[in-house]
Amino acid sequence: MKKALTILLLCSISVVASAGSGIKLEHADADVFDELSVIRGAGYFANYCLGCHGLKQIRYSRIGKDLKMNETQLRELIQFGDARIHETIQAAMTPGSAISAFGVSPPDLSLVVRSRGADWVYSYLKGFYDDPKRPFGVNNIVAPNVAMPNVLWELQGRQEPEFEAVDGKQEIVGLKAATHGRMKPREFDGAINDLVNFLAYVGEPSVLHRVPLGKYVIAFLLFLTYLFYRLKKEYWKDID
Repeated sequence: MKKALTILLLCSISVVASAGSGIKLEHADADVFDELSVIRGAGYFANYCLGCHGLKQIRYSRIGKDLKMNETQLRELIQFGDARIHETIQAAMTPGSAISAFGVSPPDLSLVVRSRGADWVYSYLKGFYDDPKRPFGVNNIVAPNVAMPNVLWELQGRQEPEFEAVDGKQEIVGLKAATHGRMKPREFDGAINDLVNFLAYVGEPSVLHRVPLGKYVIAFLLFLTYLFYRLKKEYWKDID
């Protein structure tokens, strides 16, 4: 039940976020209750995203509490350097250095899944392709001309666009593999799904407690409704 409610919520967010984009998003199997997946996603975030992107809305201590990890385990997974357990997660690169390197300060990703949707983030991370006209040699089919290198290319391999004539213009309609990465396509999809699950958890960590509690609240309300119905029948039984 809690898994179904979570998937419904994340899918509804994805529909809103992708409306009007013209890009058919791939489906992310979002499940923040898959604890092992969230932990794996935290590892991918630490190794491939944390250099530029922070998570200022959550503390290491909250992650440790929710994912049942002590500080030693956190330091092995995501809490690097001299970061303290009660601090929020800060990017390794300073905003000034990021602007010098990329021309823009990379955004904080605490709420990216809540604002964009799980499907959008999943499709975006899989959507990089070779484009020699761009500063880093890559572009993205979901977010054209984004100022971000493809940090996952070693895992995924390189991709190139497939073109098709649409209304007399050559437009990108899909991507195909140009080289192979360290992971097989199915493995890479799983890794990206883990990363999306972690970011979905960061966007609303309270969901791990709110959704399980919700079924008891609903059960109580149903019982209360039944009780009030029986009281009403008792009070009105002598009235024609």
